[in-house]
Amino acid sequence: MVYDFKKEFRDLYLPKAKPAFVEVPAMTFAAVAGSGDPNEEGGAYQQALNLLYGFSYAVKMSKKGAWQPTGYFDYVVPPLEGLWWAGAGAFDGAALGDKRALSWISLIRQPAFVTPEVFERVRAMVAAKKPELAGALDAGALRLVRFAEGPCAQIMHRGSYDDEPATIAELSVFIADNGMAADIAAGGESPAGHEATVPFDAGAVLRALDAGGGVPAMRLHHEIYLGDPRRTKPENLKTVIRHPVRPA
Repeated sequence: MVYDFKKEFRDLYLPKAKPAFVEVPAMTFAAVAGSGDPNEEGGAYQQALNLLYGFSYAVKMSKKGAWQPTGYFDYVVPPLEGLWWAGAGAFDGAALGDKRALSWISLIRQPAFVTPEVFERVRAMVAAKKPELAGALDAGALRLVRFAEGPCAQIMHRGSYDDEPATIAELSVFIADNGMAADIAAGGESPAGHEATVPFDAGAVLRALDAGGGVPAMRLHHEIYLGDPRRTKPENLKTVIRHPVRPA
């Protein structure tokens, strides 16, 4: 049977429609950092998705090639995830003023057998097979990171992404009512020290995120996308919304 991370880790990927606390363990991700409106045609966000999916499916399909990573097992590629922040006053995890001010780290979870050595080999394979991605791959736009989120609160949002504020408000009330506070960087800046409206070093942000399995300083608004907006009506979309927490 093909391994499905969503089914094996239901507490992480399939929460209820009511808020709950969860301890998020260390996981390995392929990641790309950038900024700008995620809806822009051909923009940085869409280019990031091309890198993430190109790499992730190359790992999965290595089962059909002459080379296979040590410890390989067949699996369903996990869902797309995103960590989000923005310029001061633009986005606080609940309300969004200007999508052009958004910055993000887009991620897809990788099986544990995707070591740094496997990552480099597959990255090179993708660059050779997909010339349109080679420049970004060779420049290091795609990174392998490993980190834990630790204590968080999360909820399942059903519906359009633009309708998330009401769900986030419910999550925020739950966090406060239980004596906790959202542990998200204040003031619209990432813990790496830049505003989304100012150009930043994406590599430095990803290095800051990679805590080698520990909890990094940058704890951000987190979304996990369980539906494909290209094939799903907005009202039927499912999105896990997760906020890191600390004692109030």
